[in-house]
Amino acid sequence: MARYETLLWWLHSAWALAFGVGAMWLGSRHPRLLRLAFAQIAFIWLTSLVAPWLARHPRLGVRWQRAATLVVNYFNKNFYQQLLFFVLPVYAASTTVGSPNTLFVGLVAVSAVLSTFDVVYDRHVARRRMFRAPFFAFALFACVNVTLPLVWQVSNARALRLAGALALVGFVTLWLPPRDWYRGAMWRAVAVAALVVAFFVELGRPLVPPAPLRLTRSEVGAGFDPRGRRIVEPMAALGAGRARRLHVQTNIYAPLGLRDRVRHRWRVGGREFYRSPYYLVEGGRQDGFRLWTHATVPAAGPGERLRIDVETEAGQLIGRVDRTVM
Repeated sequence: MARYETLLWWLHSAWALAFGVGAMWLGSRHPRLLRLAFAQIAFIWLTSLVAPWLARHPRLGVRWQRAATLVVNYFNKNFYQQLLFFVLPVYAASTTVGSPNTLFVGLVAVSAVLSTFDVVYDRHVARRRMFRAPFFAFALFACVNVTLPLVWQVSNARALRLAGALALVGFVTLWLPPRDWYRGAMWRAVAVAALVVAFFVELGRPLVPPAPLRLTRSEVGAGFDPRGRRIVEPMAALGAGRARRLHVQTNIYAPLGLRDRVRHRWRVGGREFYRSPYYLVEGGRQDGFRLWTHATVPAAGPGERLRIDVETEAGQLIGRVDRTVM
Protein backbone atom coordinates (compact mmCIF):
# COMPACT_ATOMS: atom_id res chain seq x y z
CA MET A 1 0.00 0.00 0.00
CA ALA A 2 2.80 2.42 0.87
CA ARG A 3 4.66 1.63 -2.34
CA TYR A 4 1.70 2.19 -4.67
CA GLU A 5 -0.18 4.77 -2.60
CA THR A 6 0.08 7.56 -5.19
CA LEU A 7 -1.01 5.28 -8.04
CA LEU A 8 -3.98 4.02 -6.05
CA TRP A 9 -5.07 7.58 -5.28
CA TRP A 10 -4.95 8.48 -8.98
CA LEU A 11 -7.09 5.44 -9.76
CA HIS A 12 -9.52 6.63 -7.12
CA SER A 13 -9.48 10.08 -8.78
CA ALA A 14 -10.58 8.47 -12.04
CA TRP A 15 -13.51 6.88 -10.20
CA ALA A 16 -14.35 10.22 -8.54
CA LEU A 17 -14.39 11.91 -11.95
CA ALA A 18 -16.84 9.30 -13.23
CA PHE A 19 -18.96 9.88 -10.12
CA GLY A 20 -18.89 13.61 -10.92
CA VAL A 21 -20.38 12.92 -14.33
CA GLY A 22 -23.24 11.18 -12.54
CA ALA A 23 -23.70 14.21 -10.28
CA MET A 24 -23.92 16.41 -13.40
CA TRP A 25 -26.63 14.15 -14.82
CA LEU A 26 -28.55 14.37 -11.54
CA GLY A 27 -28.13 18.15 -11.36
CA SER A 28 -29.48 18.65 -14.86
CA ARG A 29 -32.67 16.72 -14.01
CA HIS A 30 -33.32 17.36 -10.31
CA PRO A 31 -31.73 20.73 -9.50
CA ARG A 32 -33.97 21.33 -6.47
CA LEU A 33 -31.95 18.73 -4.58
CA LEU A 34 -29.59 21.65 -3.99
CA ARG A 35 -31.53 22.29 -0.77
CA LEU A 36 -29.08 19.77 0.75
CA ALA A 37 -26.11 21.92 -0.24
CA PHE A 38 -26.05 24.00 2.94
CA ALA A 39 -25.59 20.93 5.13
CA GLN A 40 -22.63 19.81 3.03
CA ILE A 41 -21.12 23.31 3.00
CA ALA A 42 -21.48 23.52 6.79
CA PHE A 43 -19.74 20.15 7.16
CA ILE A 44 -16.83 21.25 4.95
CA TRP A 45 -16.47 24.52 6.87
CA LEU A 46 -16.51 22.94 10.33
CA THR A 47 -14.16 20.10 9.47
CA SER A 48 -11.79 22.48 7.66
CA LEU A 49 -11.54 24.44 10.91
CA VAL A 50 -10.87 21.28 12.93
CA ALA A 51 -8.47 19.58 10.48
CA PRO A 52 -5.37 21.75 11.21
CA TRP A 53 -5.90 21.21 14.95
CA LEU A 54 -6.15 17.44 14.48
CA ALA A 55 -3.00 17.39 12.35
CA ARG A 56 -0.99 19.04 15.16
CA HIS A 57 -2.59 17.57 18.29
CA PRO A 58 0.23 15.94 20.30
CA ARG A 59 -1.96 13.40 22.11
CA LEU A 60 -3.12 11.74 18.90
CA GLY A 61 0.29 10.66 17.72
CA VAL A 62 1.54 10.69 14.15
CA ARG A 63 -0.47 7.65 13.09
CA TRP A 64 -3.82 8.95 14.33
CA GLN A 65 -3.09 12.47 13.12
CA ARG A 66 -2.60 11.13 9.62
CA ALA A 67 -5.71 8.93 9.83
CA ALA A 68 -7.90 11.80 11.08
CA THR A 69 -6.65 14.12 8.33
CA LEU A 70 -7.24 11.43 5.73
CA VAL A 71 -10.86 10.92 6.84
CA VAL A 72 -11.63 14.64 6.94
CA ASN A 73 -10.10 15.23 3.50
CA TYR A 74 -11.95 12.26 2.04
CA PHE A 75 -15.37 13.52 3.12
CA ASN A 76 -14.60 17.10 2.12
CA LYS A 77 -13.44 16.07 -1.33
CA ASN A 78 -16.59 14.05 -1.88
CA PHE A 79 -18.83 16.92 -0.83
CA TYR A 80 -16.91 19.36 -3.05
CA GLN A 81 -17.32 16.96 -5.95
CA GLN A 82 -21.04 16.53 -5.40
CA LEU A 83 -21.68 20.26 -5.03
CA LEU A 84 -19.55 21.58 -7.87
CA PHE A 85 -20.46 18.90 -10.42
CA PHE A 86 -24.12 19.23 -9.42
CA VAL A 87 -24.29 23.00 -10.06
CA LEU A 88 -22.19 22.84 -13.24
CA PRO A 89 -25.04 21.92 -15.65
CA VAL A 90 -27.35 24.46 -13.97
CA TYR A 91 -24.85 27.23 -14.66
CA ALA A 92 -24.05 25.88 -18.12
CA ALA A 93 -27.73 26.02 -19.13
CA SER A 94 -27.79 29.75 -18.29
CA THR A 95 -24.50 30.55 -20.02
CA THR A 96 -24.34 32.44 -23.31
CA VAL A 97 -21.57 30.90 -25.41
CA GLY A 98 -18.99 33.47 -26.41
CA SER A 99 -19.90 35.88 -23.62
CA PRO A 100 -17.76 36.65 -20.53
CA ASN A 101 -19.92 34.44 -18.29
CA THR A 102 -18.37 31.42 -20.04
CA LEU A 103 -15.26 32.09 -17.92
CA PHE A 104 -17.17 31.56 -14.67
CA VAL A 105 -18.57 28.23 -15.83
CA GLY A 106 -15.06 27.22 -16.86
CA LEU A 107 -13.79 28.07 -13.38
CA VAL A 108 -16.55 25.98 -11.78
CA ALA A 109 -15.60 23.07 -14.06
CA VAL A 110 -11.90 23.39 -13.20
CA SER A 111 -12.70 23.49 -9.47
CA ALA A 112 -14.93 20.43 -9.78
CA VAL A 113 -12.24 18.44 -11.60
CA LEU A 114 -9.57 19.62 -9.15
CA SER A 115 -11.61 18.27 -6.24
CA THR A 116 -11.36 14.78 -7.79
CA PHE A 117 -7.55 14.88 -7.86
CA ASP A 118 -6.87 13.28 -4.47
CA VAL A 119 -3.11 13.75 -4.60
CA VAL A 120 -3.36 17.46 -5.45
CA TYR A 121 -6.13 18.16 -2.93
CA ASP A 122 -4.56 16.22 -0.03
CA ARG A 123 -1.01 17.46 -0.52
CA HIS A 124 -1.65 21.08 -1.50
CA VAL A 125 -5.22 22.43 -1.22
CA ALA A 126 -6.08 20.93 2.18
CA ARG A 127 -2.70 21.65 3.76
CA ARG A 128 -2.20 25.28 2.78
CA ARG A 129 -4.60 28.00 3.79
CA MET A 130 -3.58 30.11 0.76
CA PHE A 131 -5.33 27.42 -1.34
CA ARG A 132 -7.87 26.05 1.15
CA ALA A 133 -9.55 29.37 2.01
CA PRO A 134 -10.13 30.72 -1.54
CA PHE A 135 -11.15 27.29 -2.82
CA PHE A 136 -13.82 26.98 -0.14
CA ALA A 137 -14.96 30.60 -0.63
CA PHE A 138 -15.42 30.11 -4.38
CA ALA A 139 -17.28 26.81 -3.96
CA LEU A 140 -19.48 28.43 -1.32
CA PHE A 141 -20.26 31.38 -3.60
CA ALA A 142 -21.00 29.18 -6.62
CA CYS A 143 -23.39 26.93 -4.67
CA VAL A 144 -25.22 29.58 -2.65
CA ASN A 145 -25.63 31.89 -5.66
CA VAL A 146 -27.60 29.27 -7.58
CA THR A 147 -29.36 27.64 -4.62
CA LEU A 148 -31.08 30.81 -3.36
CA PRO A 149 -32.94 31.59 -6.62
CA LEU A 150 -33.66 27.96 -7.45
CA VAL A 151 -34.88 26.71 -4.08
CA TRP A 152 -35.96 29.83 -2.17
CA GLN A 153 -36.92 32.12 -5.11
CA VAL A 154 -34.48 34.90 -4.18
CA SER A 155 -33.79 37.32 -7.05
CA ASN A 156 -30.40 37.03 -8.76
CA ALA A 157 -29.27 40.47 -7.60
CA ARG A 158 -29.91 39.62 -3.94
CA ALA A 159 -28.50 36.12 -4.33
CA LEU A 160 -25.22 37.52 -5.67
CA ARG A 161 -24.76 39.80 -2.70
CA LEU A 162 -25.77 37.21 -0.12
CA ALA A 163 -23.47 34.62 -1.69
CA GLY A 164 -20.65 37.18 -1.69
CA ALA A 165 -21.19 37.94 1.99
CA LEU A 166 -21.15 34.25 2.94
CA ALA A 167 -18.05 33.68 0.79
CA LEU A 168 -16.38 36.53 2.68
CA VAL A 169 -17.15 34.88 6.03
CA GLY A 170 -15.97 31.50 4.76
CA PHE A 171 -12.70 32.91 3.43
CA VAL A 172 -11.77 34.90 6.52
CA THR A 173 -12.61 32.14 9.02
CA LEU A 174 -10.48 29.61 7.13
CA TRP A 175 -7.69 32.08 6.46
CA LEU A 176 -7.24 32.94 10.14
CA PRO A 177 -7.16 30.30 12.90
CA PRO A 178 -9.99 30.51 15.49
CA ARG A 179 -7.62 31.87 18.17
CA ASP A 180 -7.17 35.05 16.07
CA TRP A 181 -10.87 35.71 15.44
CA TYR A 182 -11.16 38.19 18.31
CA ARG A 183 -7.90 40.01 17.63
CA GLY A 184 -7.06 42.97 15.44
CA ALA A 185 -5.78 40.70 12.67
CA MET A 186 -9.32 39.39 12.20
CA TRP A 187 -10.80 42.80 11.54
CA ARG A 188 -7.99 43.81 9.21
CA ALA A 189 -8.51 40.60 7.24
CA VAL A 190 -12.26 41.20 7.16
CA ALA A 191 -11.80 44.75 5.88
CA VAL A 192 -9.42 43.73 3.09
CA ALA A 193 -11.46 40.69 2.08
CA ALA A 194 -14.70 42.71 2.14
CA LEU A 195 -13.24 45.24 -0.30
CA VAL A 196 -12.05 42.47 -2.62
CA VAL A 197 -15.38 40.60 -2.48
CA ALA A 198 -17.42 43.80 -2.98
CA PHE A 199 -15.25 44.69 -5.97
CA PHE A 200 -15.74 41.32 -7.65
CA VAL A 201 -19.42 40.94 -6.75
CA GLU A 202 -20.41 44.41 -7.98
CA LEU A 203 -18.13 44.76 -11.01
CA GLY A 204 -17.95 41.06 -11.84
CA ARG A 205 -21.70 40.47 -12.04
CA PRO A 206 -21.67 40.16 -15.87
CA LEU A 207 -19.23 37.26 -15.46
CA VAL A 208 -21.73 35.16 -13.47
CA PRO A 209 -24.54 33.38 -15.38
CA PRO A 210 -27.99 34.26 -13.98
CA ALA A 211 -28.82 30.64 -13.11
CA PRO A 212 -31.47 29.27 -13.21
CA LEU A 213 -32.81 31.88 -15.68
CA ARG A 214 -32.19 30.94 -19.30
CA LEU A 215 -33.41 31.79 -22.77
CA THR A 216 -35.52 29.02 -24.34
CA ARG A 217 -36.75 30.66 -27.56
CA SER A 218 -36.44 33.92 -29.49
CA GLU A 219 -37.89 35.50 -32.63
CA VAL A 220 -37.38 38.77 -34.52
CA GLY A 221 -39.96 40.03 -36.98
CA ALA A 222 -41.56 42.98 -38.73
CA GLY A 223 -44.72 42.92 -36.57
CA PHE A 224 -46.33 41.59 -33.42
CA ASP A 225 -49.79 40.14 -32.86
CA PRO A 226 -50.88 41.23 -29.33
CA ARG A 227 -53.84 38.83 -29.24
CA GLY A 228 -51.87 35.73 -30.13
CA ARG A 229 -48.74 37.15 -28.47
CA ARG A 230 -46.54 36.09 -31.34
CA ILE A 231 -44.16 37.62 -33.84
CA VAL A 232 -45.54 38.33 -37.30
CA GLU A 233 -43.27 37.78 -40.33
CA PRO A 234 -40.29 36.24 -38.48
CA MET A 235 -36.91 37.12 -39.97
CA ALA A 236 -33.77 35.01 -40.04
CA ALA A 237 -31.73 37.90 -41.51
CA LEU A 238 -32.15 41.63 -42.07
CA GLY A 239 -31.97 43.73 -45.20
CA ALA A 240 -29.26 46.37 -45.46
CA GLY A 241 -29.48 50.04 -46.30
CA ARG A 242 -32.53 51.37 -44.43
CA ALA A 243 -33.91 51.90 -40.97
CA ARG A 244 -36.92 49.85 -39.99
CA ARG A 245 -39.11 49.06 -36.99
CA LEU A 246 -38.63 45.53 -35.63
CA HIS A 247 -40.11 43.47 -32.81
CA VAL A 248 -38.41 40.79 -30.71
CA GLN A 249 -39.88 38.16 -28.43
CA THR A 250 -37.83 36.11 -25.99
CA ASN A 251 -39.05 33.23 -23.83
CA ILE A 252 -37.26 33.15 -20.47
CA TYR A 253 -37.32 30.05 -18.29
CA ALA A 254 -37.68 30.69 -14.55
CA PRO A 255 -38.74 28.20 -11.85
CA LEU A 256 -42.06 28.51 -10.06
CA GLY A 257 -42.11 31.34 -7.53
CA LEU A 258 -39.02 33.16 -8.81
CA ARG A 259 -39.47 36.86 -9.53
CA ASP A 260 -36.80 38.94 -11.22
CA ARG A 261 -36.52 42.01 -13.44
CA VAL A 262 -35.16 41.82 -16.98
CA ARG A 263 -34.79 44.01 -20.07
CA HIS A 264 -33.69 44.04 -23.71
CA ARG A 265 -30.64 45.93 -24.96
CA TRP A 266 -30.58 46.56 -28.71
CA ARG A 267 -27.33 47.00 -30.66
CA VAL A 268 -26.44 47.12 -34.33
CA GLY A 269 -22.86 46.97 -35.56
CA GLY A 270 -21.75 47.05 -31.91
CA ARG A 271 -23.54 50.38 -31.27
CA GLU A 272 -26.29 50.43 -28.65
CA PHE A 273 -29.36 52.38 -29.73
CA TYR A 274 -32.13 51.28 -27.34
CA ARG A 275 -32.59 49.95 -23.81
CA SER A 276 -36.03 48.78 -22.80
CA PRO A 277 -37.43 49.38 -19.31
CA TYR A 278 -37.13 46.54 -16.81
CA TYR A 279 -40.01 44.07 -16.76
CA LEU A 280 -40.92 41.74 -13.92
CA VAL A 281 -40.42 38.06 -14.74
CA GLU A 282 -42.70 35.65 -12.90
CA GLY A 283 -41.50 32.05 -13.01
CA GLY A 284 -43.39 28.81 -13.39
CA ARG A 285 -44.77 29.20 -16.92
CA GLN A 286 -44.38 26.09 -19.05
CA ASP A 287 -43.35 27.95 -22.20
CA GLY A 288 -41.30 30.49 -20.29
CA PHE A 289 -42.01 34.15 -19.58
CA ARG A 290 -42.56 35.89 -22.91
CA LEU A 291 -40.92 39.31 -23.07
CA TRP A 292 -41.37 41.38 -26.21
CA THR A 293 -40.14 44.86 -27.13
CA HIS A 294 -39.79 46.86 -30.33
CA ALA A 295 -37.41 49.50 -31.63
CA THR A 296 -36.49 51.33 -34.83
CA VAL A 297 -33.25 49.75 -36.00
CA PRO A 298 -30.86 52.23 -37.69
CA ALA A 299 -29.63 51.57 -41.22
CA ALA A 300 -26.82 49.01 -41.26
CA GLY A 301 -24.44 47.72 -43.89
CA PRO A 302 -23.99 44.14 -45.11
CA GLY A 303 -22.13 41.95 -42.65
CA GLU A 304 -23.12 43.94 -39.58
CA ARG A 305 -25.18 42.27 -36.87
CA LEU A 306 -28.28 43.16 -34.95
CA ARG A 307 -27.77 41.95 -31.38
CA ILE A 308 -30.40 41.99 -28.65
CA ASP A 309 -29.17 41.08 -25.18
CA VAL A 310 -31.57 39.81 -22.54
CA GLU A 311 -30.18 40.79 -19.15
CA THR A 312 -31.24 40.93 -15.51
CA GLU A 313 -31.41 43.99 -13.31
CA ALA A 314 -28.07 42.87 -11.85
CA GLY A 315 -26.47 43.15 -15.31
CA GLN A 316 -26.22 39.39 -15.92
CA LEU A 317 -26.69 38.14 -19.46
CA ILE A 318 -29.54 35.62 -19.81
CA GLY A 319 -29.25 35.15 -23.55
CA ARG A 320 -28.62 36.86 -26.86
CA VAL A 321 -30.54 37.22 -30.12
CA ASP A 322 -28.38 37.67 -33.25
CA ARG A 323 -29.42 38.54 -36.79
CA THR A 324 -27.04 39.23 -39.69
CA VAL A 325 -27.56 42.16 -42.03
CA MET A 326 -27.47 40.86 -45.61
